[in-house]
Parts: sequence; structure tokens; C-alpha cells
Amino acid sequence: MRRAGVALVLAAAVGLSACSSQSTQVTGGRTSQEALESYTSLGLQYLRAGDTSTAKGPLLRALEIDSDYAPAFNGLALVFQSENEPELAEQYFRKAVDADSQSAMIRNNFGAFLFGEERYQEACHQLSRATEDPFYQQRAQAFENLGRCYRRLERLDAAEHAFNRALTLSRQRPVALIELADIQLIKNQPVQAAILFERFRELVEEKRVDHFALSLWVGVRVARYEGRAGQAATYALLLKNMYPESEEYRLYEESR
Repeated sequence: MRRAGVALVLAAAVGLSACSSQSTQVTGGRTSQEALESYTSLGLQYLRAGDTSTAKGPLLRALEIDSDYAPAFNGLALVFQSENEPELAEQYFRKAVDADSQSAMIRNNFGAFLFGEERYQEACHQLSRATEDPFYQQRAQAFENLGRCYRRLERLDAAEHAFNRALTLSRQRPVALIELADIQLIKNQPVQAAILFERFRELVEEKRVDHFALSLWVGVRVARYEGRAGQAATYALLLKNMYPESEEYRLYEESR
């Protein structure tokens, strides 16, 4: 239905959620909980460094201490996702959800994984669950991810609500600004789209974000609405040069 976009953003994988089976026994001068967190954090550090093979060791060590430790399952899921092993990644994501069904971080990560697998109905379910926790530090990101998922299901009203919630929680989420501007243009509300695009453009000028295919296509349409043919041509040229194979460029060509 829509163009291929950038992958959904994963939550900060270093977040460690509580687990009902945690032990407080002291071993080797530190509690087992401290050991669990240390091993899991070490595994995620290796993962961020791109050393997925070494990352597995500390995560498995954490599971030796607590065989039901959700953050370690989540870490292994991310490792296998990075290694392009989707079946194993899903297996460990499900273990993580079973171990801690209330973890918004795990739900967000699992939803992002399912989105990447183009299983949008399932992805939206997981992402919706991630948005339910009012104390989740990445809640704005989860709403943004959810909005993009709803767009793949052609549920524009639900997507609009999710993007608005993301911007309520964090005013400067560039993807939500552009996706919402695009929806306003589809709904023939160019004034609202122009306001949203201007907020995004300010972030670009401040060098906090870069243009991407959809932002340039939105820019073309907003500039046309405002009667700025030169600016529209500039955005179109950038779109052609940077994203010639994108659906946005195809839509631009059809609109000429």
C-alpha cells in the first residue's frame, strides 16, 4: 500500500525490567540481581558494538542465574534479529513477553520486529500494548511506531491519533511530524500540514534531523500549496537525487 520506509525504532535495549522470579541471594559479593543486570548489560554492549557472537555468552549466563529473566530473553531476541535469524528472534521475543508481559520496552521491540517482518496486524497489537504504560520512557517512540504500523493497515484515523499522542509526549519527533503532515495532505487539510512541516523544517535547519523521502514529498506538496514553485522544485530535485527508487518519487512523477 505505502512506500518502504525506514525501519521502526527499537526501544533502548539497555532498559532492564523487573522480573517476578528475581532472586536476592548474594553470590560473590553481589546480589544475583546485580549479576543478572551486569551480564545482560554486557551482552547488550557487545550487541551495540556489532559483536553478536560474543553478546550471546553474557546473556546466556544471565539465564543460568535466572531461567526466566525477561531482559536476557529480549537481548537474545535482538541478537538473533541482528543476525537475520527471524525464527530464533521471534522465539526469544515470545519468551521475553511470557516472562514479563507488562514490559513496554519488550512489547515495543517485539512490535518493531514484527513490523520488519511485514506482519502488521500482530505488530500493531504489540505496539499498542507498549503505549499503555504511562511511565515508559520511550512511550512517544512507541506511539510513533504504532502510527506507522496503522498506516500500513490503511487505518488513517488510528494512525493520526497515534502520531498526535507521540507529539503530545514529545513535540519534536520528526517522523511523527512528517507522517502526520502527510495524513493532513491526504485529508485535504494543507494549512495544518504546512504548520507541521514548518516544525520539521526548523529541526532540519538546526541540523538535528535530515530529510528523508517522505519529508521531501511532503515539502513538495506544501510548497505547491503555498505557491512557492522554486522551493517545490528544490525539494523535488533532492527527492530525485537522493531517493530515485522510492515510492515518494514515483508519486511526484505522477503528480507533474
